[in-house]
This record gives sequence, C-alpha cells and structure tokens, in this order.
Amino acid sequence: MRHKLLPVVLSLIAGSADVISFLGLGGLFTAHITGNLVILAAHIVACQSASIALLLSVPMFMLSLGLTSVLAAGVERAGRSSLAFLLLLQFVLLAASFVLCVVAGPRADPKTAIAIVAGMLGVSALAVQNALVQISLADVPSTAVVTTNLTRLTMDLGDILLKRDSADVAAARRRAHHTWPVIVGFTAGAALGAWCFANVGLWSLAMPTALALLAFFLGLQAGSVRAE
Repeated sequence: MRHKLLPVVLSLIAGSADVISFLGLGGLFTAHITGNLVILAAHIVACQSASIALLLSVPMFMLSLGLTSVLAAGVERAGRSSLAFLLLLQFVLLAASFVLCVVAGPRADPKTAIAIVAGMLGVSALAVQNALVQISLADVPSTAVVTTNLTRLTMDLGDILLKRDSADVAAARRRAHHTWPVIVGFTAGAALGAWCFANVGLWSLAMPTALALLAFFLGLQAGSVRAE
C-alpha cells in the first residue's frame, strides 16, 4: 500500500511545486523543464530578454540529474537502498528553497538573487525526483511528466476497449492502473498549489516540502518491507 501511495505523493509534489514556482518565481517551471525551453525559445525568437532563472534552469536540471545518478550509484555500491537517500535529498533541497522564500517574503521579486537561488534549488529537487523514479522505483510512470502519462493512459484505454488479445488487454490494464493515479495526483497538486499561492504567496512552498518529508518516510517504510 505504501509503495502504491508514494508515486501519488511524488506527483502531488511535482504539480504543486511547478505551479507555485511558475506563479511566484517569474514563470519558472521547476518540474516542467520542457515549458522552460519553450518560453526561452520564444524570448529568443522575439528578441526579448529572458530571466536568469530561465537561462539557468535547463543546465541546472541536467547537472542535478547527473549528480543524482552518481550519488545513487555510490549509495547502492555501499549496500544501501538509494530510494530513501534520494527522497531525503529531495526534501532537503525543497526545504532549502522554502526557507529562502520565507526570508525573501511571500511576494518576493523573482529577479532578486535569493529568488533565483530558491528557484534553482526547486529545479534541482524535481530533477532528483525525475531521476529517482527511474533509478529506485520499478514499474512506476514518471511522476512529473503529464503529457507522456496522458498519452500512455489514452492508448492503454484504447487497447482495453478495442483489442481482443487477452495478454495485451491485461498488460494495458496493468499500465493504466499505475498511470492514472499520478495524473490525478499531479492535477490535484497543481490545483492545491495555485490555491495556496493565492493565499500565502511563495510561503505555499511549505506544501510540497511537507509532502517531500512524507515521501521520505514512505520510502523508508517501503525499503524496510522489501528488506524483510
């Protein structure tokens, strides 16, 4: 049960953090890096200046992915599970981002250095989440990429309705069972994140930070169950 709940919690983190950063940090997506690329390309083509956070987001995301892979490999070589370690790392990064936003204020200027650093910490945290799903969680769809999941779910629903091969239908049902909860989780996280931001501004980053702590404890419990 805890293993099934963890992807939903992760999708809530991604959805809420993405919306809060977009609304409060000058249009920066912490999870949807494709969105940053699109906005950056639009600024370049229109000969408009792009924010420092947008310029840094893609290389920061890639660097964080690489470092996460190296750290996870080191943890596993030491004979430990990488899941709890990476979930703890994500929590620490999100907590640091939240603390900076508390210092800066709920309606901080996204162009200030403290807001830019907070945004990059958020990007790094979601990079860790993207990596840990592939490294440490088997048979779990991406918890931060709705487009791919929605495409997969729609195709699987088509297979369930139209295909006659029982093995194909069973496989499609199995995938759909894993995919729909993270889509709902991301959507709910985005809605809750927007509502929280409307009320308390950037301090609403407390929500994904608290969820990241919950994910860490779920990861610890899931790891102990597997060890048994």
